[in-house]
Amino acid sequence: MTEPAPDSAATSAAAAARHADRYGRKPPVRRRWLLVVLGVGVLVAGLGVAYLGFQKYGPKAIETEQLGYVVDDDSTLTVRMKVTRDSPQQAVVCFVRAMDRDGAEVGRREVLVPGSDSTSVQVTTTVKSSARASAGDIYGCTEQVPGYLRVE
Repeated sequence: MTEPAPDSAATSAAAAARHADRYGRKPPVRRRWLLVVLGVGVLVAGLGVAYLGFQKYGPKAIETEQLGYVVDDDSTLTVRMKVTRDSPQQAVVCFVRAMDRDGAEVGRREVLVPGSDSTSVQVTTTVKSSARASAGDIYGCTEQVPGYLRVE
């Protein structure tokens, strides 16, 4: 014959009572606030990464594209470029470099791109170099035109 199984609910309740008598009751743990704090922290970190990524890789006010270059002689390089601006009426200055075979800069020129009605303009410039150039490069453009380049 088999004996009936003891009531498991009664047994576990009795074991819990013995445990509480021996060690005391522990207050219920509320960790919901920890989850909320971690969730808010992850959200803020994600927004920060998105902002920094947009600042670095998002659209820029001045975009340049190199259309080509020609090495004219041992001391001259001609560079063609396209400059696209958000505000085409504003003049910008672009820095164009001549580089040798090792990638060292052998010539540099500041090019004034005056304001126009078109958002995109093509510019051709000549860069004088101290040695034979093997490549041309657009270093960058800025809206902060120095006083000696301004056309008033």
